[in-house]
Amino acid sequence: MRRELGDRLRVTWRYFPLEQVNSAEGPDWKLWEQPNSHRSRGRPAFQAAIAAKRQGNDAFERFHLALLKARHEEGKDHGRRQVLLAVADQAGLDRERFEQDLADRTLLPLIGEDYVAGRTTLGVFGTPTFVFANGEASYLRLLPPPPPEETMAVFEEFVRIGRDRPYLLEVKRPPRPE
Repeated sequence: MRRELGDRLRVTWRYFPLEQVNSAEGPDWKLWEQPNSHRSRGRPAFQAAIAAKRQGNDAFERFHLALLKARHEEGKDHGRRQVLLAVADQAGLDRERFEQDLADRTLLPLIGEDYVAGRTTLGVFGTPTFVFANGEASYLRLLPPPPPEETMAVFEEFVRIGRDRPYLLEVKRPPRPE
């Protein structure tokens, strides 16, 4: 879509851990405040994204794309340090700096800031949620992805509905019995 839309598409990624949304620990429990010993499915990936972002927007974009590919196309566990380091290497990041920033717990509140802002200002409940220039926000779930020749048409239709039809709250296809 970036190739097709060029400068007309601006993406600003935010941190929104589903582990926080789905936590049974209660509202006072915060993923970003948990000790390093807490086994998290998502926090390490968020930490790694922050570490990559500290090397610049281009570094973040390369890392993020490689991480999405590792997770969703290759089935790798994005909560594992060795996966994150391999993705950082693949994205051409400064490995030493990446590891230092990955270990810096003072960066973790950035996860909480984005999470709280998403929940309180937009009512975000899941990912991916798209926020349009007019302030409208819409969640989208695709499975399977559309065929490549339909990708742009699907995205443009989604934008029109999500951005321009705030009264359309949900379209959901029931799963077919097998």
